[in-house]
Amino acid sequence: MSLADGFDLHRLPAEFYDDPFPYYAALQIESPVRRLSDGSLMLTRYADVEFVYKHPKIFSSDKKREFSEKFGTTPLFEHHTTSLVFNDPPLHTRVRKLINGSLTPRAVAEIQPDLERLVESLIDAMEEKGSADLIEDFAAAIPIEVIGNLLGVPHSERAGLRGWSLAILGALEPSLSAQAAARGNRAVGEFAAYLDDLIERRRKEADTAPDLITKLLHGEVDGQRLSPAELVQNCIFLLNAGHETTTNLIGNALVALALYPAERARLIAEPALIKTAVEEFLRFESPNQLGNRITVEPAELGGAKLAPGSQITLCIGAANRDPAVFPDPHKLDIARTPNRHLAFGSGIHQCAGVGVARLEAAIAISRFLGRFPRYALSAAPTRGGRARFRGFLRVPCKLG
Repeated sequence: MSLADGFDLHRLPAEFYDDPFPYYAALQIESPVRRLSDGSLMLTRYADVEFVYKHPKIFSSDKKREFSEKFGTTPLFEHHTTSLVFNDPPLHTRVRKLINGSLTPRAVAEIQPDLERLVESLIDAMEEKGSADLIEDFAAAIPIEVIGNLLGVPHSERAGLRGWSLAILGALEPSLSAQAAARGNRAVGEFAAYLDDLIERRRKEADTAPDLITKLLHGEVDGQRLSPAELVQNCIFLLNAGHETTTNLIGNALVALALYPAERARLIAEPALIKTAVEEFLRFESPNQLGNRITVEPAELGGAKLAPGSQITLCIGAANRDPAVFPDPHKLDIARTPNRHLAFGSGIHQCAGVGVARLEAAIAISRFLGRFPRYALSAAPTRGGRARFRGFLRVPCKLG
């Protein structure tokens, strides 16, 4: 029996969460445009996924209909239908322009000195202990501080950010339990209340402050500012997106290097490969495995005709291992080139923070290998148990 037989994203077997790639490979061959139990379609081939990304006028990112059915009238619905990622122009354009203005190459470069100091301090603390959890002590600690600094969240107020992020993004799983929905709604409410207070403090301060919240608060595009709800929900989105995917990128990379010692030795011997290595980690274990769109006009994908209103799941993790695009796709190759992966999406919805994420990963991985070239996993890593966001919750590690 093939792994594609009976495959349904809404009823996944336990082993899928550890290794979804055999399922993806089977689907690419036997059912590349897969009809799921709820009537939606799942795409696993690179060409189809890229086509959807490149045609936003046919395939909408607006999730009001889909999320109304999933979340009802709740804080989760308000958040996800107001944030940048689940919207089309003109809201998407307004928010994107404001964010892009704060994440120019020059602005990203200015992050580097503080980032290097942070990474070294985390490495020092782990070295003193002699062992570490690569997620809690390192991979998760880096983006929380970086995005916290960008948004101007005081250091003493960052303790709740990771928990809120995990709860909110966990509610985006294909199947949503009542418990996960309750956690997500509670997290949105608490996060929004915190940001209401923080934004009010920013409003009373000089509008020349360099943080991103202040720029979004006072910034205008075509004479329009963000509404209070748009400001709060997009700040939540930025904190979540800036934290979760980068945590997964760094954690997945360090686990992969532990499991593929030849590639680790290669990167240690040739540290200049770090840029192509980061791109390969993004392809090999894409931090965000799934995306979604809905058709707004008739379309055809992989020979299947789609009516307007068809809901589509983009399987980024499968597309990034499509043998039609990536030779030997299940092999980790830190010097792979070209590497046109879709880990950051493509088109108008390509991740706005790509420069920051790449910089964080390059510095974190390079500095960690430089200090701990012989690190080893001390126990089996614990996956997050999620299909959409692929990462680890815990990675026990010996450093010497």
